[in-house]
Amino acid sequence: MPEQLDLNLLRVFDALLQDGSVTAAAERLHLSIPATSRALGRLRRAMHDPILVRAGRGMAPTPFALRTAPRVRSLLDEASALITADREVTVAELKRTFTIRINDGVAATLATAAVEATAAVAPGVTLRFVTEGTESIEALRDGSVDLDIGAGDVTAPDIQSALLYRERLVGIVRADSPLGRNRRPTLAQLCQFPHVSASRRGRARGPLDDALDAAGLQRRVAAVVPISAIAALLVSTSNYVGMVPQRLAEQYGEALGIRWFPIAAELPEMEIRLLWHARLDADPAQRWLRDTIRDALS
Repeated sequence: MPEQLDLNLLRVFDALLQDGSVTAAAERLHLSIPATSRALGRLRRAMHDPILVRAGRGMAPTPFALRTAPRVRSLLDEASALITADREVTVAELKRTFTIRINDGVAATLATAAVEATAAVAPGVTLRFVTEGTESIEALRDGSVDLDIGAGDVTAPDIQSALLYRERLVGIVRADSPLGRNRRPTLAQLCQFPHVSASRRGRARGPLDDALDAAGLQRRVAAVVPISAIAALLVSTSNYVGMVPQRLAEQYGEALGIRWFPIAAELPEMEIRLLWHARLDADPAQRWLRDTIRDALS
């Protein structure tokens, strides 16, 4: 008779894929190492795959296990939501890892606030932040991402969305830059200095260039970096002009020795939104996390 899968075996599978170790998975699940090893054997028979294989001193998941892990996580989330939908969560006793995909311009300010707010009341919660890489909503559907935080919105019937805040880009320069003495430099003054562009896709052109085109002006982009934090560090040690989210400039400007100023043009405002899958809408633990993140930014 083929080995039967049950929810407990799927929990073992999930822990093994998260930790990559029988010992660590046993500790996470509060099982003995022999019991966890036996569960791995049952998983291998049921799934007809080794799941974990030796790789140097550790163990590595097989391609099948990597493909299957998000679906297993999704099933476990649905099972948890089914059992706990009408119950209150005891936050202080909560032991859970939440994976949050986040825009880099948002991460520099939001991650700190979110970690501090959750750690203060839920020491057993781990927030695992991952970079965007792709904006595909499939990661929310298959459970590999619990929450998605970034600019823009998604229109899909199974994806829930909430506005966190509105953001705008501001200009930054080194504190002793001649441009920093002006509270609101003109577009022509901005074009007198080289610029650094922050773009995950490596783009040198952005909304500012459209405004400059309309004014008959052009800037020189001397460097393109993948994230806003690197742009801020580069500006702090050069005569470059950069553009970063205002919250980032306000929070880290003084420490980095940079000044920020509004751009003398009508640039589009960004909506920073929180996205999650509908199956987790009623999950009390995730609902608490969503409320905590919103409150931390208010």
